[in-house]
Amino acid sequence: MAASTKESPRAANTPSGAQQSVKSAADRKTAREPRRSTNHDRRTSWPQTPASPPALAKTPLDPLSQSKENKQNGTEQQRSHMRSAWRCSLLTLATSACSILLLLTIVHSFLHRQQDPKGCAMSYMSPMFTRFTDFDTEHTRFASKYSLYLYREGGVHEDNRLKGIPVLFIPGNAGSYKQMRPIAAEAAHYFHDVLRHDAAALHNGKRPLDFFTVDFHEELTAFHGQTLLDQAEYLNEAIAYILALYLNSDRSLREPGLPEPKSVIILGHSMGGVVARTMLHMPNYQLNTINTIITLSAPHARAPISFDADMVSTYHEINTFWRDSFSAISPARNPLADVTLVSVAGGGLDTMIPSEYSSITSLVPDTHGFTVFTSSIPNVWTGMDHLAIMWCDQFRKALVKALFDVVDVRRPAQTGAQPDRVAALRRRLLTGMERVVDQTALHQDPTLFLTLEHSFTTMMAHGERLQLRSIGEAGLTRAHVMPVPSQLSAEGGKFTLLTDQTLGVGNDDAPISVFLCSVSPPPSGASILTFAMNHDTEGGGVGSTRLACKNAAADVSLLPASTNESTNAFGPAKPFSYLQYNVADLSDTQFVAVVENASEPLPGWLIAEFTTASDSTITISKGHHQILMNGLRRKLPADRPMMMEVKIPEVHATLFAYRFEIERRQCRHSESFAPLLRQYIQEPYESKYFVNARAGNINVHGISPYMPPPLSGGGASEGLSLQFWTDPACNSTMRISIHVDVLGSAGKLVMRYRAVFAAFPVLVVAIVLRKQFKVYDTTGVFMSFSHSMDQCLRTSLPTIFTALTFLGVAFSKASKGPWTANWLNSATSSTAEHAIDFTTNDLLLGNSDPFFWFLVPLFGLISVGICIAVNYIALTLLHLFAIAYSLIHRWTSRSDDPRKPATTNFASSTTQQRFMTIGVLLLLVSTIIPYQWAYLVLCFVQIITCTRALRTARETQSGHNSNFYNYTHAMLVVMLWILPLNMPVLIVWIHNLAVHWFSPFSTHHNLVCILPYILLVETMSMGNMVPRLTSRARYLTNTLIFGLALYAAIYGVTYAYRLHYLVNALCAWLSLIHLSNGPLSLARLSQYLPGSGNTTKKRP
Repeated sequence: MAASTKESPRAANTPSGAQQSVKSAADRKTAREPRRSTNHDRRTSWPQTPASPPALAKTPLDPLSQSKENKQNGTEQQRSHMRSAWRCSLLTLATSACSILLLLTIVHSFLHRQQDPKGCAMSYMSPMFTRFTDFDTEHTRFASKYSLYLYREGGVHEDNRLKGIPVLFIPGNAGSYKQMRPIAAEAAHYFHDVLRHDAAALHNGKRPLDFFTVDFHEELTAFHGQTLLDQAEYLNEAIAYILALYLNSDRSLREPGLPEPKSVIILGHSMGGVVARTMLHMPNYQLNTINTIITLSAPHARAPISFDADMVSTYHEINTFWRDSFSAISPARNPLADVTLVSVAGGGLDTMIPSEYSSITSLVPDTHGFTVFTSSIPNVWTGMDHLAIMWCDQFRKALVKALFDVVDVRRPAQTGAQPDRVAALRRRLLTGMERVVDQTALHQDPTLFLTLEHSFTTMMAHGERLQLRSIGEAGLTRAHVMPVPSQLSAEGGKFTLLTDQTLGVGNDDAPISVFLCSVSPPPSGASILTFAMNHDTEGGGVGSTRLACKNAAADVSLLPASTNESTNAFGPAKPFSYLQYNVADLSDTQFVAVVENASEPLPGWLIAEFTTASDSTITISKGHHQILMNGLRRKLPADRPMMMEVKIPEVHATLFAYRFEIERRQCRHSESFAPLLRQYIQEPYESKYFVNARAGNINVHGISPYMPPPLSGGGASEGLSLQFWTDPACNSTMRISIHVDVLGSAGKLVMRYRAVFAAFPVLVVAIVLRKQFKVYDTTGVFMSFSHSMDQCLRTSLPTIFTALTFLGVAFSKASKGPWTANWLNSATSSTAEHAIDFTTNDLLLGNSDPFFWFLVPLFGLISVGICIAVNYIALTLLHLFAIAYSLIHRWTSRSDDPRKPATTNFASSTTQQRFMTIGVLLLLVSTIIPYQWAYLVLCFVQIITCTRALRTARETQSGHNSNFYNYTHAMLVVMLWILPLNMPVLIVWIHNLAVHWFSPFSTHHNLVCILPYILLVETMSMGNMVPRLTSRARYLTNTLIFGLALYAAIYGVTYAYRLHYLVNALCAWLSLIHLSNGPLSLARLSQYLPGSGNTTKKRP
């Protein structure tokens, strides 16, 4: 009798049907009598879950009792309907189908529409690597984890002695130290085959590049902030070691008289570029040991994912350091005053990170760096994916030339002065048509005399266009002089020249030379250029004119060749040469002289002209909605200039993709070149070229979600600009039409909003869970996740997404106001020192344009469908597990003694054993394993608990057991959506074990971050149903879950890691509720305390 009395409290709480069935109706009545006799339990804050009513047989004696029984049966059917796990209404089915269709459309668009052509050529090399084994623990504490190598190219380098300028390559996320082979090989061959034979280059300090590289064992740097800091610390120590190598005569073979290197050039790929910027903020960084950083596809602006708190805080700290440094009033107080940073982005083909994240406009001023896309770089003119940027043959050639442009072995820094470095990198990597590019010829003094013989000189009239359809047609040198119309300077006039010939630099044999001339004499010491037919070196012949000139070849911009056979800008054809000057910048120039130097007729052409801004520039003020509804159409006149520019300031968002079409009549005369189109934006510098332009895709990387504003404090970008070059010989009108590619635009959402699908589903799941607890506390029925989802689709979710839509519009409009900006500053922990709020786009969907209001309900609908799909997948798997569990249980029970009493599915271990299990797990978390590993274990435990609960509910058909299963299933769904937030750190930890690195993560052993999860999962694994709350305490449950949902919507993308902490707080609250009534209640725990002396007798 005592044994049965001792088991009765557990029987009231466990969902085991076997224990409930052995009780008689009289026993249950007796068990309920004490509760009827007291009101204390009804008024308590922690009421127990009432047991299911017994199925007592009744004989209807009158119609009233019959009606009462029918009403009771209807209530039971309704409750059974609410507990049904497989419930799927027509609304749920339609919502799921719609969301899946939208998701498939977006993915299909991402994979197949608006795809840029791939034009990279393969590169080849003969690599050899030498490891520095003496860079050991005496130099760094990471010697057993990382390694330092020196690259040598077969057939070029004779030995491993250092002879040049140090360059350190930093691999990115999961990157290999061998990725730098193509670039290092090209640098070795370029110096060996070209520069070492160029006396001028050697005199200017050009020497070979010594490439060093680091083996990080393909660490996942993007997932873990501490790993990023460890790499930065190791690299600073590696730089100190590298610089010391040049002081060792056994390892260095440098020319005598050259200064010893004091700095290293950094080349970083992907996250390696972020590590490079982090190095300058580390305590072990030695000042001025880094002054040039070139990064390739590096996410500078924000972290690729926000699942790790260390990564988000590291990004914030490093970016703040760079911004504060360049915001210093005095350059002497700027620790980065001598640093040049250039970020190269791959464009739309890069599907690893959004290319907008490579922008550094929010970090450095344009005096110290810039961002450029590979499609803009001359002779590259193609986008490339995240890995191709390391081996693309065209790009590596341009990059190596840019590196040699900045090096100068004559200076201890091994590079030129900071302004010279920026200017050299701009000239090499930008198109040359950007405002920041200095036009060299304009700032030079005249360096030569140009003596013109009148009989071989053509003086052009003002406004007359120069058109040469062949070069050297007369077989003699001839000059074409175009006077500069000074009146155009006030009208924004331009001089443009386009030819398929290479312009001559000096006294070479180039068929075309262009000079900027004036009648004033050049300074003393200037060279003299005369024509072969004149031979008058003094310029005093009869019928001749002498001009003081400077060569314009240094300001040439290369354009991809565009002919009727051209298909892509990156074709093998020889590029065009293009000159463009603002007339206002030609104030010291009176004439532009075009000289034909060909001694015999050559195939070729040249077109040059002066134009006004009103004739060559068209500005179209149309917003997103106008272009979306009606498109954009413009007719260009037949007598248009050779180069025309169409500016559309409102087109700057990365979320829209466009299609353009060009219609024109057939030319009556033969064209020298086919229409050429350049699409470009400023800041970052992105240009795309369309040769033989008829139709194509337009997409930009301008204003993007979650991106911080520019460091300069400017507003929106200048928008999209289209430059058209057409042959005036055609003399026909041209119609341009641009429209939004709606399906193509859908694919743009993938790269910009991938993280949304880690946050918005948590919002949906939280709202569904809130509904389940609300109904449970009211009726005692814990409805299934499916039924709760159906109810929320009719009530809560539409209301919440509507409210979030208005909230997003309010954020986008009000963030520009001073009061709201200050409020958002404080809400996002932005410091008041900054005049610019760099966190203004961190909220909700991170878009400051209210036009995109529809994205909130769109992502909400897709998230709902994903949650429904995940729920039914989990249900299917759990049912399969339950079936397998039942089969195994039946098979094992055959060998058992039939007289042995049936065992329950829960509480198979004692409370002491539970305490020991929890203690061991907490000990491991605090010492060895990160709490993310414990979380993964808890997910498996919860799956087992759900499987047991499902089997029990199916076998007993008990309402109480169904409640418990629905409760465990709901918590499992919540835990599964939090699991992806913990997986990256767990993967990094496993990777460290694989490379025998056992140092613990100091920030991932916090017991508070996992203890509530452990308590709740262990409580549920014992079969304890959460008690109902009938007092005001139930509103706290409601508030906690709703707060989780609200945070997931507003901050879930930017600070996703905090979702783990919020669910952890919810688990702590639920564990506290469980403690009020269960095997771990305070009353039961007291009996295990020493001296408790619990001698209370049980009622027989």
